[in-house]
Amino acid sequence: MSSGASHFEENLLCPVCRDVFRDPVLLLCSHSFCWACVDQYWEHSVCQRCPVCRTEFCLDRPPCNRALKDLCEIFLRDRSRAEERLCSAHGEKIQLFCVEDQRLLCSVCVDADTHLRHTCTPVDEAAEALKEVLRTRLQPFQEKLKRLKSAKFSCIQRAKYIKSQAEHSEAHIKKEFEHLHQFLREEEESRVTALREEEEQKRKMLEEQIERINTQLSSLEDRTRIAEEELESSNISFLLTYRGSPDSSPSPPCTSPCPEKLPEVQIDVAKHLGNLKFGVWQKMKDAAQYIPVVLDPNTAHPCLQLSGDLSDVSFGQWSRQAVGFLEKREGYTSVLGSEGFGSGNHHWDVEVGDSTTWALGVISESAIETRDNPPSSGLWRIGFHNGTYGQGLSGEFLTPFTVKHKIQIIRVQLDWDGGKLSFFDALSDAHLHSFKHSFSERVFPYFCNSCPSQALRILPVDTSVAGHKLSTLNQCDGEQELQK
Repeated sequence: MSSGASHFEENLLCPVCRDVFRDPVLLLCSHSFCWACVDQYWEHSVCQRCPVCRTEFCLDRPPCNRALKDLCEIFLRDRSRAEERLCSAHGEKIQLFCVEDQRLLCSVCVDADTHLRHTCTPVDEAAEALKEVLRTRLQPFQEKLKRLKSAKFSCIQRAKYIKSQAEHSEAHIKKEFEHLHQFLREEEESRVTALREEEEQKRKMLEEQIERINTQLSSLEDRTRIAEEELESSNISFLLTYRGSPDSSPSPPCTSPCPEKLPEVQIDVAKHLGNLKFGVWQKMKDAAQYIPVVLDPNTAHPCLQLSGDLSDVSFGQWSRQAVGFLEKREGYTSVLGSEGFGSGNHHWDVEVGDSTTWALGVISESAIETRDNPPSSGLWRIGFHNGTYGQGLSGEFLTPFTVKHKIQIIRVQLDWDGGKLSFFDALSDAHLHSFKHSFSERVFPYFCNSCPSQALRILPVDTSVAGHKLSTLNQCDGEQELQK
């Protein structure tokens, strides 16, 4: 029996503190621990894992192991009864508690003069009353402890999230710079190739010139040699063969004139080195794309995925990584622009394509801070849903309006100082709707997409309809100036 009792007690011991379970919890791996023990263990761990088998979890608080808790309470109660204390003065069983003196008493102690007029209550009743007082005093500490642990857990989750954000951003930065490096390498190779081609062309020109000179040299050397031989002959032989000049000798005449001036054959260094950096920068600028509005991932609904350059937003599955959104209510699947506007004129083109559910507009800074989704005020938008276009304020339902054809690209035009927000069909310049409001704070671009098959895309300036029309307009103005 002793061995069996010992084995039973061993099964009631927490593997961490080696004491009888207090508030036992059950992990997914089937191991049980005191909640305080496993919570303290997780505080010093990078992630939540079982102290025994090291299995990782993602739990706020594991469920209570009620069966084990009941067994432990029964065991502790039975052990407490077996260890009942006796009065040190009289050797009697302690049964009462003196409220005034805060002392444990036996039946003999109660009859003593010192406790005759005191309030004495049974031990169990006194203990329960004092425990209730302690519970009341402990409650604020427990609530604060819970809030602190929750805040700590949130900080740990955010630390993991910002690490993943940094890693993802670093990878994208390296990718973009690799594209720039590749562009520079190709540009360098192109310019060096052009230089070498010019060098080869000029070298061939000089080789051809040298070949012509060599031909003339050979002819002249032959004629000079013959004349010198005649000069070395005897007078009679010289007179018999003399023709008057080297050109009158029987050898073939020299028809090619001796070049008086060599052609200007040089590398056009100025062409290759002049404004080199500016030329490369100009080509790089033409190749780069400027996005007028950059999406802010920290404001994105967990169901939204953003492209690497933060210009596209797609609707997909819920992402557990969207820590920044956890404090907001679930609602519109929206994301905001990273920069707010507090003055001036601004516009951006958004390709909605065949998206079946979308909304575009602006939202005020105060509406963002309320963290309501949708906000009760401070949101101006138009949208498309169930084949109908509409406009609305804040969380209201969209009021339908009619369009002649399906819109592919929406232009959002904000005149902050003039208090006007307008929407156009960017391809036809057709006006869709305008809101008039005296803006008094910053507003941020607002994008909502609930269509899994079509992303919303903010068009770069150089490929947007506005950029195309501006370029065409400038070209026409230039032609008119030339005609004048």
